[in-house]
Amino acid sequence: MAYLKVEFHCHTNASRDSLTTPEDLVDACRRKGIDRVVVTDHNTIAGARAAQVLDPELVIVGEEIMTTRGEILAAFVSEEIPRGLTPQETIRRLQDQGAFISVSHPFDKLRSGGWQEHDLLEVLPEVDAIEVYNSRCMLPRFNRLARRFAEKHQIAGTVGSDAHAAFELGRSLMVLEPFEGPDGLRSVIRMGTPKVRWSPPWFHFSSRYAVIRKKDRGGLDTT
Repeated sequence: MAYLKVEFHCHTNASRDSLTTPEDLVDACRRKGIDRVVVTDHNTIAGARAAQVLDPELVIVGEEIMTTRGEILAAFVSEEIPRGLTPQETIRRLQDQGAFISVSHPFDKLRSGGWQEHDLLEVLPEVDAIEVYNSRCMLPRFNRLARRFAEKHQIAGTVGSDAHAAFELGRSLMVLEPFEGPDGLRSVIRMGTPKVRWSPPWFHFSSRYAVIRKKDRGGLDTT
């Protein structure tokens, strides 16, 4: 059986804090031997759709959605979800389209998209997984807390590079049995093998530079 190397969390220039074009993202994934990539721009699926046109087999349309309590990370998204909804409404809209639903970097207290544990417990029965390792978490304990939480509550885990630049792609991958669609992903996610690497703090300069450059150009803030 040929297993798949899956990147669950990355961004294109459709996010305000990335300059990675869909073309560069697809090229980098091909070079690095990534078999599936979930493109999860902030509150938009425009970049994911553009990338999927370039390689429909490689690219899965996803979205990272800012709710009123924290960020949701979704795969197999067919209709864009706006930011600023409650977690419950966001999840309901994703469920209506059959998306695979995870939670971004849930215990990262240094990000606006982090979660309070009581809010996370409220949505836990309605999600498919939580992100138990994010390469861009500045402090390792944030990932340890997420993993322990997933183990305690017997929820599946995803990992992701949270790549905002092409060179970051593939730093954290899940090796999974072949799957098709969100139901197929649900059926194999618990058997996946994570391959993770931490991204040092200087990686964040790429996203900070992207924000500054887009402001200078009058770019739109989509986060």
